[in-house]
Amino acid sequence: MTRARLDGLYLVLIGSVVFALLGPVLQSASHVPLTDFRALYYPARTLLQDHDPYQTDEVQRLFQAEGGNSPEDTAETRQIATQAVYPPTSLAFAAPVAMLPWGLAHWLWTALTIGSLIFASLLIWNLGADYAPVLSGVLIGFLLANSEILIVTGNSAGIAISLCAVAVWCFMRVRYIAVGILCLAVSLAIKPHDAGLVWFYFLLAGGVFRKHALQTFAVTLAISLSAMVWVWLVAPHWMQELHFNLLAFSAHGGTNDPGVAAMGPKGVIDLQSVLSGFRNDPRFYNPLSYLICAPPLLLWGWVTLRSRSSQARSWLALAVISPLSLLPVYHRQYDAKLLLLMVPACALLWAGGGRLARLALLASTTVFVVTGDLFWIIVMALLRNLHQPATGVFEKTLLFLLAHSVPLLLLLVSVFYLWVYARSARQPVSLQDAGTVVSG
Repeated sequence: MTRARLDGLYLVLIGSVVFALLGPVLQSASHVPLTDFRALYYPARTLLQDHDPYQTDEVQRLFQAEGGNSPEDTAETRQIATQAVYPPTSLAFAAPVAMLPWGLAHWLWTALTIGSLIFASLLIWNLGADYAPVLSGVLIGFLLANSEILIVTGNSAGIAISLCAVAVWCFMRVRYIAVGILCLAVSLAIKPHDAGLVWFYFLLAGGVFRKHALQTFAVTLAISLSAMVWVWLVAPHWMQELHFNLLAFSAHGGTNDPGVAAMGPKGVIDLQSVLSGFRNDPRFYNPLSYLICAPPLLLWGWVTLRSRSSQARSWLALAVISPLSLLPVYHRQYDAKLLLLMVPACALLWAGGGRLARLALLASTTVFVVTGDLFWIIVMALLRNLHQPATGVFEKTLLFLLAHSVPLLLLLVSVFYLWVYARSARQPVSLQDAGTVVSG
């Protein structure tokens, strides 16, 4: 191992230590820790007892019987814990952990979150280190050191994104393919809106990637059908109940209302949070969000289908969709750990040198900073002080930029990598000549 690779690895390990030590400390200090894990744990535990996990009354009875109600709980945190919004596949995944009492279950879930994200980060660093080991270490170490909210909330995004990243490593290194297929299938089952476009890339890329994508689809289908049959036997009307629960969360003033979340802020980073500032009506911001994301997604798909697949182009393709995936549908700040998949592309361009290398570094560093926990905490503090009836143009503009900077920058960075990806389609690419892939 060269000195540069050792230095890069040390940077990842430093970020891992910060993540693994500071996260549990902040979790213990939180008044209501693991709110998102509760949303999986109590409905899954209700299902294990052959009760309907999508009936709020059923989950509330178990929640209260097991002492889940604490004085620190608010109406919102109780709603999150008892009104299930996760699909049956997510509940089935959480069921083995939900068999344990809360004390053991929450520490096991925390350990899985920490271990899976660190392991996935090391694998992605291994990919980026082929081009720029120190830069890859800086970016990944920074991401890990700014991921404590995943531990505090216990959101399943940490595990789902980690499994997705493991699958990318397996497919790109052509090693442990069966493990990669299983990891991507479970990731899709837990959070399809995080891993969906990554799977879609492998489907479009053709060749052996398409074969792996189709195998992943078959495994995902088997997992999903098994979970749905289980839930159907216990709760025949689960689809209608889940739909009602989702509407309750996304209604005006609800926990997932992008209008409220954007000015909270609650960490919502999709385009709806921006568009709702102009008109807080889902009939306006949902279609417009899809319309804005459709052209870059269609161009990305066209380039993928028309260009010859290579490892270098794969990194660029993943760099386009890792930020783009976060924009058209509901995502929160912790889902942005998917940007981990952008690191190899940034390292690739940095190795090529020149203006494009500097632009790639600026773009990647910017989104890593603005989606990190530290930036989010700073923005929350600023909005808390500024959130008052703004009358002047400067105050209104400042509020808008603070509340909506993340999705706007994600869109800008996605478009930048799309431009580079489209340019690369006109040039011959070889992994050995990766430094000149798109710099010519």
